[in-house]
Amino acid sequence: MTTTENRVRSASEWLAAAKDVADELAVNAAERDRKNETPYAEVRLLKDSGLVTLLGPVQHGGGGQSWETAYRVIREVARGDGSIGQLLGYHYLWAWAARLVATDDQIAAVEELYTRNNLVFGGAVNPRDSDLKITEDGDEIVYNGHKSFSTGSKVSDLTVLEGILEGTEDHVFAIVPSEQDGIVFHDDWDNIGQRLTESGSVTISGVRVPWASAAGYVDKKFRPLTYNTLNVPAIQLVFTNFYLGIAQGALETALAYTREHTRAWPYGGDNKTSAGEEWYVLDGYGDLQSKLWAAEALADKAGTAISAILHAPREELTPEARGEVAVLIAAAKQRAIDTGLEIGTRIFELTGARASATKYGLDRFWRNLRTHSLHDPVAYKRREVGAYALLNELPEPTWYT
Repeated sequence: MTTTENRVRSASEWLAAAKDVADELAVNAAERDRKNETPYAEVRLLKDSGLVTLLGPVQHGGGGQSWETAYRVIREVARGDGSIGQLLGYHYLWAWAARLVATDDQIAAVEELYTRNNLVFGGAVNPRDSDLKITEDGDEIVYNGHKSFSTGSKVSDLTVLEGILEGTEDHVFAIVPSEQDGIVFHDDWDNIGQRLTESGSVTISGVRVPWASAAGYVDKKFRPLTYNTLNVPAIQLVFTNFYLGIAQGALETALAYTREHTRAWPYGGDNKTSAGEEWYVLDGYGDLQSKLWAAEALADKAGTAISAILHAPREELTPEARGEVAVLIAAAKQRAIDTGLEIGTRIFELTGARASATKYGLDRFWRNLRTHSLHDPVAYKRREVGAYALLNELPEPTWYT
């Protein structure tokens, strides 16, 4: 149970709490990556820090913070461990899912439930799989099917389901307890990066939800708003920020290694006494740090923009405003990917051969970013920005734009 007193903090205090979490995660991040164990302790750390309820209502013990702050918190946590930053970011998005599509009463119920009980969300909503099948049974709907990815799976308390109602084209979202007989997580997440995200497949069998809990439905009818489509830009910026956190962690880890271990090159004709005097080392770190600062500035601009519309009245959002923020996020995402992958590769040139030892785990940063950045092709994000710049075209809402 959370309390209002221990959650009322300023944005800067929340960021300080996130830094403390990141610093603790970073201590043994390389070892935990190698072991690839379910991150129960790491999620408990998120809960104990209060970060899980950052966006929750103050009256229920939440932080009452903005998405602008949430994005920076995600980035900070990912600096310590990219997997845990992703888990937190996905949690924030799914915790906001009720606000995206649900009725006012449903929003109030969901936010009180997760905030008061400090619960973590996961989601089984992979658009490239077949939709879950939903059948109607009186006052209930029943979900069945399989999803290839369910990030958070075993460490989540609540899972967001999405499917299509039989005989219609109606998509229905619902929030259900993760621990139940009808949800089986298959423990088959074994990728090269983001190894602690518990993103394996899931089978849904006969999961029942009252029609009254079908998000946004009134008398079995859904009333659409442009605001409903903000889930994709919002989560694309979640991606962007934990990418940047991974990149920041990589650069900070490499800098620390160079200060402590990297030796100057003794065959250059202008020999130095320490790596800190080597021109190519200073040039390299200067280039990478400048690019990272620039990418972070663009992400912060996008965070300010989408936060303003996420916290505005839902009925006020226009397709034009939605499209413009989606383009800005697309630009920020591609910059984060390109910069992060460059940092993850070039740090080895600046740290030296000995830094490639497994015990240092410097490879995990590139592996983490490379793995998740394949979520959807970055080329399409560049195309969206290009179509806007050249043709003044805004992206149409889809499951990926």
